[in-house]
Amino acid sequence: MLITPWEPATPGVLRLPSGRLVRGRGLRRPLPGGQEPTFALYLLGHEPPAVSWEARWVRWPDFWLPSDRKAAARALREAWERAGSERVEIACGGGQGRTGTALACLAVLDGVPNDRAVAYVREHYSRRAVETPWQRRFVARFRL
Repeated sequence: MLITPWEPATPGVLRLPSGRLVRGRGLRRPLPGGQEPTFALYLLGHEPPAVSWEARWVRWPDFWLPSDRKAAARALREAWERAGSERVEIACGGGQGRTGTALACLAVLDGVPNDRAVAYVREHYSRRAVETPWQRRFVARFRL
């Protein structure tokens, strides 16, 4: 089955340097209209509600870091790989801190230097992305 990617003009879609498109969003807001994701990574302190598309959950409390950093790194790698041919969504409650941190890690996987990844996501996704000093440090040290 051929999957069409996100439209670049879709609200909340980040274009990585390779051209991969990933939608970030806040789960406290309604699901945007248009295409649904084919894969989603949900970054929450509690299990997310069921969705009709394939999804992974990373236990990641609000304003903090993932409970299992190695598992989070594997999930982020999977999201990055799948974004090459699928509609991937990364989401947390508000769509800024945890989502921004995860998007910055995807930027690192896509070739953006660790020390520029937060700035890249703030420029191309949201100026409020990555909310805490420890989230910035997580991106600066992110490796697989």
